[in-house]
Amino acid sequence: MFESLLKPDHNAEQGNRLVARHVLFLQGPISPFFKLMADKLEAEHCRCFRINLCFGDWLFWRGREAAQFRGRQSDWPAFIERYLIDNAITDIVLLGEQRFYHKEAIKLAQSMAIQVIATDFGYLRPDWITFEKNGMSSSSQFPKCPEAIMVLAQKAPQLPADHRYSDSFVQQVVWDMQYHLLSTLCALLYPGYRSHQIYHPIFVYLGTGYRLLLQKLYWRKKAEAIIENLRVNADSYVVLPLQMQNDFQIRAYSQFDNLQHAIKDVLVSFAKHAPAAMKLVVKIHPLDPGLINWRRFCDRLAHEYELGGRVVYVDGGSLDRLIDGAQGVVTINSTVGIWALRRLKPVCVLGEAIYRVKGLVAENLDRFWVELRKPEKALTDAFFEAIAGYLHVRGVYYGQPGLANAVDEAAARLLHDKVNDLMIDDDMADHALVQPELEAELDAELESVSQSEPVKSYA
Repeated sequence: MFESLLKPDHNAEQGNRLVARHVLFLQGPISPFFKLMADKLEAEHCRCFRINLCFGDWLFWRGREAAQFRGRQSDWPAFIERYLIDNAITDIVLLGEQRFYHKEAIKLAQSMAIQVIATDFGYLRPDWITFEKNGMSSSSQFPKCPEAIMVLAQKAPQLPADHRYSDSFVQQVVWDMQYHLLSTLCALLYPGYRSHQIYHPIFVYLGTGYRLLLQKLYWRKKAEAIIENLRVNADSYVVLPLQMQNDFQIRAYSQFDNLQHAIKDVLVSFAKHAPAAMKLVVKIHPLDPGLINWRRFCDRLAHEYELGGRVVYVDGGSLDRLIDGAQGVVTINSTVGIWALRRLKPVCVLGEAIYRVKGLVAENLDRFWVELRKPEKALTDAFFEAIAGYLHVRGVYYGQPGLANAVDEAAARLLHDKVNDLMIDDDMADHALVQPELEAELDAELESVSQSEPVKSYA
């Protein structure tokens, strides 16, 4: 679909992909999602492959055949190149396209016309999963041209308002700890493996657990009181939601070396350009491990820039209520920005993000504090309908029945070459596809848009 905007057509080179599909699974979500998806694909006569890089990878693929890579990172490019060729791989599925092992695999895949599909938690929450070509943020092929987004949305179904599936945070924690702690304990089995994580998992779990306990016992009520006071008494406030320090959205898709750099830039701009009555609310990530004292860091900067009581630090409480009362949100590229857009709140994006689109968000931070322009409602509605229809599957990674539905939808999209495309049956019961006449009509409209204004490659 969208042939005028496509990268080279690997279908023509690889023949009938429904018959000859060889799918390689690399590292994925810490859940049975990839293993169950492989079961589904093999039931449809695909061949599925796996390379385990650490013990945690083996743990969530156990019972199925896999290759074990135990070498150094310097050995990986030659290993993966030979593996792709020897097994005639047609598709690679992974989570985290910026991880070292994945970047090398993607580089080779692109030179061999192998399709790369990335999955992650959805841009939409809570029961959506992304399943798109190449990756997220600036790696995504989703267009940044407003006109192209409006065209895509014309054929997309209306965004469902229902919350269909619930995930399991407890199950997520259990599986995550199994994966990382056992990978650490069994590191000698994979001596060359180097994790993409910044912090040792033991420190992360201890810090996060301690913070969650304090949240439950002490901080939550205090945070809710601060939020209520802001909503009632503050003339205006803008929210700065902090992301995780090890988030690849910061490390790969922004100009910032770390979160401290971003916070400093925001406070410098706020001190110089924001109205005197405005407050900046720094909201810590709910799963931050507490290895950096963000309150102390923010207080020091506020004192340095003579901001007095204008910088408010919130650890816990309802993000919904905080944003509902805010005049805007500043973010590097957090999904909180999408959360705010759904409420038609002004948003300023500092890094690369799929929603960094003219008419949706501001990019000039210094002007943002005063202008506070709301997103265009028609474009916002079109954006959400398009990303839901083209880039997501419905479901979750950790809880049933949402996990099973996510597996079914993802497998159906891959089997029928409908990644970054529409499938018209919400439930995917029959894997119904978009009718060819609708595809042709939409391709023609996109072609006219691309001729009037360059559009980033999509689909």
